[in-house]
Amino acid sequence: MKVGSKVIFLSNDANGFGSAISDALQPNPDSSLQRSVSCFDLSLEGYGIKDQKASGKIVHFIDPQGSIQVSILLLQKYEPPIAACAVNEVLQSIIIGENSFDLPTVILPFIVSAQKINWEMTHSTLTDQKVTIYGAQIGNTTDFTQTMISGIPSPPPSLPISCESLACLLQLVRVLKLPTVVLIGSSSQPERTAEDDLLALYEMGAFLANHSGLRFSTGEIRLNLQEKTRGSLEAWRALYG
Repeated sequence: MKVGSKVIFLSNDANGFGSAISDALQPNPDSSLQRSVSCFDLSLEGYGIKDQKASGKIVHFIDPQGSIQVSILLLQKYEPPIAACAVNEVLQSIIIGENSFDLPTVILPFIVSAQKINWEMTHSTLTDQKVTIYGAQIGNTTDFTQTMISGIPSPPPSLPISCESLACLLQLVRVLKLPTVVLIGSSSQPERTAEDDLLALYEMGAFLANHSGLRFSTGEIRLNLQEKTRGSLEAWRALYG
């Protein structure tokens, strides 16, 4: 798959955060970029999986010369073990034919509750902010990855990952040595509400737009916010916290 130099990789999660971000990122009104949307279906037969494909939506922002500047990948939600196969196939498809100097930078945004972040750290460092954006680099370091995480705190090392696609992505980008930025948005409140989720989404979207030369249009957002207790999670997810 042909992609831009910046790739925002999202998962089509149950709450609709990935879909909301992909829909809300738009060209600036005075920008010459054009937004193009298409779907992709990649075979998983190489993994022995014949009844499913790695499917999703891809959004390109294309300049007047026809060059893709920014891409958004929204991958369908998969359960293990297919999740790892689908994520790997998508990553492989965007680096085939690229040399180490032309590899795209992958941006992995996700949102977690304050309970999953060290509450003392959040409360003591950013008490005047309702939402905290954490950032970390993985893989090769570039000027862009350093700029993107400059001025924002690093996530605590004990942060648990409960999204299967994200957990796979974090492992695979290390193996493939892709320049990667992980962005974690969290409400600074100990008890998360639907309003906190929406605010975290707005802050994450604005941050992404600011660093990719785009606009975050809140009018495009459609969410399915769900309240989930830890007891309702599948047992295997406890492996990630």
